[in-house]
Amino acid sequence: MNLETEKTMSRPEASPAPVRKAELEELLIDAEADDEQVQQSHPLVRRPWLLLLGLILVALNLRPALSSMAPLLSEVSKSLGLSAAQAGLLTTLPVLCLGLFAPLAPILARRFGAERVVLGILLTLAGGIILRSNFGEIGLFAGSVLGGASIGIIGVLLPGIVKRDFAKHAGTMTGVYTMALCLGAAMAAGSSVPLSEHFDHSWAMGLGFWVIPALVAAVFWLPQIGQKHGAHNVAYRVRGLLRDPLAWQVTLYMGLQSSLAYIVFGWLPSILIGRGLTPTQAGLVLSGSVIIQLASSLAAPWLATRGKDQRLAIVVVMALTLGGLFGCLYAPIEGLWGWALLLGLGQGGTFSLALTLIVLRSRDSHVAANLSSMSQGFGYTLASMGPFAVGVVHDWTGGWNAVGWIFGIIGAGAILAGLGAGRALYVQVVSEKV
Repeated sequence: MNLETEKTMSRPEASPAPVRKAELEELLIDAEADDEQVQQSHPLVRRPWLLLLGLILVALNLRPALSSMAPLLSEVSKSLGLSAAQAGLLTTLPVLCLGLFAPLAPILARRFGAERVVLGILLTLAGGIILRSNFGEIGLFAGSVLGGASIGIIGVLLPGIVKRDFAKHAGTMTGVYTMALCLGAAMAAGSSVPLSEHFDHSWAMGLGFWVIPALVAAVFWLPQIGQKHGAHNVAYRVRGLLRDPLAWQVTLYMGLQSSLAYIVFGWLPSILIGRGLTPTQAGLVLSGSVIIQLASSLAAPWLATRGKDQRLAIVVVMALTLGGLFGCLYAPIEGLWGWALLLGLGQGGTFSLALTLIVLRSRDSHVAANLSSMSQGFGYTLASMGPFAVGVVHDWTGGWNAVGWIFGIIGAGAILAGLGAGRALYVQVVSEKV
């Protein structure tokens, strides 16, 4: 075996890494970057419009299974007799599975090919949606696990397919991908309660409806199965990330900002219902907050790379996020929409900066792919603790006011981790070419 080793050392802060235009176009991390023949192949996309449509439809399905539950959570809990802690577990399980199952994505892709895996997992996502909406409490929890696992795997693979097949338009496709994620989340948050009411106030129909977009996406993705993209063999190995403090700071920032995001996905409508809104109104507020994320998720990475590092940008977007959260929780209800939009601006920025940090702290695509896997695997596992903590605290106190402490602690931790991760350094790793 021919082994070529290159050490990648952290650079001193006095000499920040230059931000290249290409770096802004690499926010979609390729999970198969270590597979040299996959990267060297240049597949001919015979019908790019069909591939583009398929990618958009698949991306639209990466959030509805998460955001559709929140507006209906109170109704589901009452129907099945769930405690607040059980409801918290219900919002936690999908996020936990995002982290636990994300590392399986490149393994499955090497064995079966990314396109086949995406199709198969779309069908398991559809199965999870059916399971959680038709088989009582057991089906509800089992379907949530299956749905979260499915989203975790597809979410790792899809960006690499986008980068590979639209390499000359990576910046544009980053925006398209982000738009599809936000649109899917907003649609599900805003329409799940109206759908439930339309079908005789059946929460099962409100949740189960989202199997239709998943099946439609699978149909439009089917033509991609016949595409040939070269053999899959591991050509690079990156060692040392787990011992690198900077890598852990990036991971903690990813996990803690994600924790606040999934608290919003899982609990914000319930909090607003507790403040006097109807479920439909609460779902629309969440939908509006998610839609506005599109603006800041596109703008924040560009603005953050104008300075010598990203620390100021991280503090600003986390301050917006915390301000929006505290406003939704404590401020007079008359100004709720303003706080919800502020929250959306902050959270769109925090998420896109988390992706930006993975790229900017890595010297090449191989390090970025491994850092992305680490930050998502450990980060989303950490993120799952936030929604569960909200459920437990609500169960203990019988109200929502104490939840503000959770917001503050997680937000402060994210700022501290971000101040480390935002420095203009590279992670220290050993990159081996096998």
